[in-house]
Amino acid sequence: MICKGFGVGMPLCMFVLRPGRFCFGQLVSGGIFCDWVGMEQRAGFFGRIRQALSGGRSGPAPSQDELRTLFASRSQAFARVLEANNKALEIMSDLEEALRGRSIFGMSFVRASATAVGVNVFKLVRALTELEPGRYDALFARLAAIQAGIDEALARRVPAHDVPFVLRLGEIDRHSSDHTGGKMANLGDMRSRIGLPVPDGFVITASGFEAFMAAGDLQAEINARLQALPEDGSGGGDCEGLDSRFRLASEIQQRIIGAPVPEPLAQAILAAYDRLCADSGGPSGVIRVSLRSSALGEDAAGTTFAGQFKSLLGVPRENLLSSYKEIIASKYTLHAMTYRLNRGIRDEDVAMCVGCMTLVDARAGGVMYSRNPLNVRDASVVINSVWGLPTAVVDGTTPTDLFVIEPGGGSVRERVIKHKDSRTVPDQGEGLRREAVDEGQAALPSISDAEACELARLAGVLEEAYGGPQDIEWAVDKAGRVFLLQCRPLQQMTATDAAAPARAVVPGARELFSGGVTASPGVGFGPVFVARREVDALRFPEGAVLVASMALPRWAALLSRASALVTEQGGITGHLANVAREFGVPALFDVAEASTRFAEGQEVTVDALGRRIYEGKVDELLAQAAPPASVMAGSPVFETLREATRLILPLNLTDPESPDFRIANCKTYHDITRYAHEMSVRDMFEFGTRHGLASQASKQLVCDVPMQWWVINLDDGFTREIPERFVRLDDIASPPMLAIWQGIVAVPWAGPPAASAGSMMSVFLQATMNPELGEGGGGSFCERNVFMISRRYACLSSRFGFHFTTIESLLSEGDFDSYAGFKFSGGAADERRRVLRAELIGEVLEQFDFQVKLRGDNLFAKAESRRHDFILERLRILGYLLVHTRQIDMAMATRGAADAHRQKMLDDIRAMLAGSLATPAAGPLCPEAGA
Repeated sequence: MICKGFGVGMPLCMFVLRPGRFCFGQLVSGGIFCDWVGMEQRAGFFGRIRQALSGGRSGPAPSQDELRTLFASRSQAFARVLEANNKALEIMSDLEEALRGRSIFGMSFVRASATAVGVNVFKLVRALTELEPGRYDALFARLAAIQAGIDEALARRVPAHDVPFVLRLGEIDRHSSDHTGGKMANLGDMRSRIGLPVPDGFVITASGFEAFMAAGDLQAEINARLQALPEDGSGGGDCEGLDSRFRLASEIQQRIIGAPVPEPLAQAILAAYDRLCADSGGPSGVIRVSLRSSALGEDAAGTTFAGQFKSLLGVPRENLLSSYKEIIASKYTLHAMTYRLNRGIRDEDVAMCVGCMTLVDARAGGVMYSRNPLNVRDASVVINSVWGLPTAVVDGTTPTDLFVIEPGGGSVRERVIKHKDSRTVPDQGEGLRREAVDEGQAALPSISDAEACELARLAGVLEEAYGGPQDIEWAVDKAGRVFLLQCRPLQQMTATDAAAPARAVVPGARELFSGGVTASPGVGFGPVFVARREVDALRFPEGAVLVASMALPRWAALLSRASALVTEQGGITGHLANVAREFGVPALFDVAEASTRFAEGQEVTVDALGRRIYEGKVDELLAQAAPPASVMAGSPVFETLREATRLILPLNLTDPESPDFRIANCKTYHDITRYAHEMSVRDMFEFGTRHGLASQASKQLVCDVPMQWWVINLDDGFTREIPERFVRLDDIASPPMLAIWQGIVAVPWAGPPAASAGSMMSVFLQATMNPELGEGGGGSFCERNVFMISRRYACLSSRFGFHFTTIESLLSEGDFDSYAGFKFSGGAADERRRVLRAELIGEVLEQFDFQVKLRGDNLFAKAESRRHDFILERLRILGYLLVHTRQIDMAMATRGAADAHRQKMLDDIRAMLAGSLATPAAGPLCPEAGA
């Protein structure tokens, strides 16, 4: 059916799929339509229209009234083209911003964005085929082919794991990581190939994990829950997002812990434990074991997963299965889920393998780095140690001794001994307990210099074996034997200032604290937030300085939003320090009484390298801080996005006048939007002339502005029938268009702003390297400024120089909000200047109640209200900005230049709205219009 009248976003019942075929109904999953009706079955009006438009000669020609009705329906279709085009381009801008690697997103964002842009491109194609039935149907085939490629890029590609549920440590090596996880593969390799002292044990493989998750469709249920979780693209930065993630994490963990272990898997685990006892020479059940996570992707290059998953020590046989489920469930703790999101790691890529090893009865334990983590040039071995098991080192709950060993392991260069009044030991029943240390022993070194040097020697062996710096967990038993418990690649700081000496006090700045230990170099500023309980994570504000008494791994979930980290306890070899360095967050540890020294909300500047904390904002230090590195670039999620967007974002169709500008050459969604928009404007522009409908032909506006302006009357936008080629402002009956025009002519454009030689060279280079910027590349219709109007609607598509602008407005009746929308993109200067211009425009619009969304140099803005006078006033502002943002990107060399232009614009706009600027009247035909 064809609906009379005009409206934006109205539902349509008729869809054209190919010549002579219509579909009545609605779109269903997969892009399939229902309720087919043959066009040939529809006689009368539709048949005559189709014949007339396709050149057929049978039957009488459509009357002028019928053509007007058809034009009204075309107007509705064109409005849908514009709406779908704008939405598709907005989503593409979001994807372009994500590809910069500066924001955090997960697979939910990638899949949802690809789906959303595909839906809007489909709507765009459907509306285009309604404009010209039968002419563009081949676009559906191109759309389907592109969609198939995107679906393939987004499909899960998880390798199959056809191995036993359990493998003994002696059966695996470093090539087994796809089945056992990197952590246990390394330990197996260290024990069997290199011959280093590693406790005996076994691994519950990825096959075992998949069997557990497949039982009762547990994995499918979790996948559905994860897909339903809202994702804001910022890593769950707001409190509401964190709260949703926290609830989901708790529900999933409870579901896993409550699920039964499949019988074949349970038998394999218990049999492997009994074999371990037999190999040790004792009866089954006497050995206590440690269970450690070894997830696929854990300890991979560029990621640490430090402290994200659970380890359980001192586990007896009767609790093996329940403990196994606890470690599986730890994959879905809040901090583990947030870490994967922040690092761009897909949930489906993390199969949770679990290592089970004989527990060492440790006299002392700790963590060592085969090189200095804070200085890539320093080959010294760094060792942190405590009494008892090394747990207290990795979770930051106890002061630790520090030993720095000269390269080569020959001697101790530095020794810092702390007062260690407690230690972690196996409990008599199950698990661990903390016990007090005698006062005389508390102040003693936890290991001797000789043991420290032996540990350094082993670190050197591992570094040579694995070709890079290593992070190693170790223990010394009561007989003095050294055991290696874990080994993973060490993330070293590569910042140039990491090796610089500590900075002196900044003159004029008030110092609040001096001292501590640099866990991660850098400078951060923000309000203090003291975290004491896990629930405090739900209140943590973006950009705050995180202060805690202990460097607990659970605080890692907040680091992507923290400007700095300060703790009272913790060593540089702990899990939280690892993650802080990975995320480039400045971290200062050993800050005495930090949780009470600084007031909640107090603004401070943390200089982690200088080991100082200042009151307020110290601009001198912040100016020296390196920009945060992207943690998304190179991640699995990022690579999936990049692969998918190869079929979404590139623009190959740049010149509408080229013979290559055709459907067959549409290779991406962007190509389809470019082609469809160009063709829709062309069809609407030529409709009246082509079919002899003079009142609906495009009219050239008579004006004093030295540019070509064209007006297409969609319905009732003129005050009279206008058969001639030209239209005057007196003939315009569209208040939205007139309001835009008042803004365009309110303040005469003074010409291009003064720009430096560098700016002009930037424009020249951009114009020569980017085919989209060529003056001939826009097409004859895009180079014109075209108004599409009705009495309550106006849409202006404009190209000024090198930038593209769309202004759209609808004055609604009744209870619905009217709106004024603005889309701005492009420019000939370099990206930094274009971004500054977009930010400048956004800042101006926000002063006048616009909701602004910036994505690089793309800007989308909208103002809504039931008051028509409010919307018309905003349209005058947009008209002004259309003219006065022309070419100012060339002058956007600095933020100061942007500030000056912003103030000039604000002054002009306020004067215009106050009525102190006269609005020029319509004048003679502009010189470029011709006769």
